Amino acid sequence: MLEIDIRKRLRDFDLAVKLIVARGQTLMLVGDNGCGKTTLLNLVAGLDDPDAGRIALDGRVLFDSEGGINVPPEFRGIGYVFQSYALFPHMTIYENVAFGLRTRRMAAAEIKILVKENLQAAGLWEIRAAKAANVSGGQKQRAALARALIIEPRLLLLDEPLSALDVRKQATMRRELRETIRACAVPCIIVTHDLRDVASMGDQACLLEQGKIAQHAGAEDVLSWGLGADPDGDR
Repeated sequence: MLEIDIRKRLRDFDLAVKLIVARGQTLMLVGDNGCGKTTLLNLVAGLDDPDAGRIALDGRVLFDSEGGINVPPEFRGIGYVFQSYALFPHMTIYENVAFGLRTRRMAAAEIKILVKENLQAAGLWEIRAAKAANVSGGQKQRAALARALIIEPRLLLLDEPLSALDVRKQATMRRELRETIRACAVPCIIVTHDLRDVASMGDQACLLEQGKIAQHAGAEDVLSWGLGADPDGDR
């Protein structure tokens, strides 16, 4: 279970969020550009620090302003798929997926086994030697997800994971992503502008407005919020 109760002063407003995401549940985070969605993911991942509050995952405190606890990102056990996928373009697909294991100083033989398993599961084994810069958007997305999953994360964070894909490919990738996330059985937060993502992948949904939770309900209730789809990103 992920527990969030944090505050952060941003340029135009204060971000103040209190949320719980149960194990195996997917929370869809929606809202206008600049409302704080990506910032919230970065705070949970440890890429930025809250001004105050507490973040805990499966009972382990990752951040506590009062207790002086701030676990570094690499030790939080979080898999993060960035909106741009953040693959190293000069590296091969194999090297990108192996990167997280190598930084953890895992034995080379074990890395080889795990990378092969994950690339085969993602349908990327045949293009493992291709440079990340030279593969399609869908292949980049699968590689980024494989890199996030190979560390066996206790939490998944995905920032607009389908926005860079051709609309014709999104439906297929949406189904694949939903199945993959379900199989992981960990808490998951997905930032999206597309209500089709919410309907097909979410268990619950949260509408963020200028850093505050304006609506929080089951994913099936989002249509009543009167939101539109916006393909643009958010920071």
